[in-house]
Amino acid sequence: MSETTASLRCKISGARDLQSVVRTMKAVAASSIGQYENSVRALADYYRTVELGLGVCLRNSRPAPLIAGRKRQTAASSIGAVVFGSDQGLVGQFNDVVADFAIKALTVKPVIWAVGERVHARLEDAGLPLLGLFTVPNSVKGITPLVGQILMESEDRRNQGEISELYLFYNRPTSGPVYAPVSQRLLPLDATWRRNLADGPWPTKNLPEVINSDTEALRALIHEYLFVSLFRACAESLASENASRLAAMQRADKNIDELLEELNRTFHRLRQSGIDEELFDVISGFEALTAVEK
Repeated sequence: MSETTASLRCKISGARDLQSVVRTMKAVAASSIGQYENSVRALADYYRTVELGLGVCLRNSRPAPLIAGRKRQTAASSIGAVVFGSDQGLVGQFNDVVADFAIKALTVKPVIWAVGERVHARLEDAGLPLLGLFTVPNSVKGITPLVGQILMESEDRRNQGEISELYLFYNRPTSGPVYAPVSQRLLPLDATWRRNLADGPWPTKNLPEVINSDTEALRALIHEYLFVSLFRACAESLASENASRLAAMQRADKNIDELLEELNRTFHRLRQSGIDEELFDVISGFEALTAVEK
């Protein structure tokens, strides 16, 4: 009995230590969600402003695309994709969801950059050709350097004629811990892209004008468009990741509570059983002594 109660004490202690870690991770995930969601909200208006500015420039000039495909492309390697996942585990089906979505959406076999070791491994297992692996940022400040790396790497591949199209795949938060995989065609900035922006309605009756050079304004806005698109995709992916981790930690915390309740109940039952046995031994000994004295 003593070994059984001792093992239960050890299990209870281990479960409490694990619960402490889980609750710490819950707090970290909850605080991280806030910063990424605030970042996404702050970007929304700016992204809309950039789109409106692009629409004005394209409506006035309708120039040839400033970022177009190179002539040396090959059909087998003309599509590139950036898939945003996680470096760490304990995120439920987060990486599987976005990886499966990307695999199904890309009918032509693409070349892929993975953001996160976990999704990189998932895509590698699926047999997709991987161009590189980027580390997932651990804060909002870390998103900007990542965006710069992706833009430089993709531009180098485009200059070499290896890719002509670039897609983004990531999880977007919907409500609470729920998220859904989405995709965005980032490049090329072709006639379809120009037409969609140029034909968009202006929100007021006062039509805008472009001061000085249309080309300079257009190039600046295109740079912001690419940057904001990638920044938003990464921020939404990080918000979804932390929401998924928070949900997983909440489930783990609940399971540990149930386990502790069961272990404590078993421990008290065994302890009471031991006390009862000792009392019975004392009573039996007392009765035996009383019988001898008589």
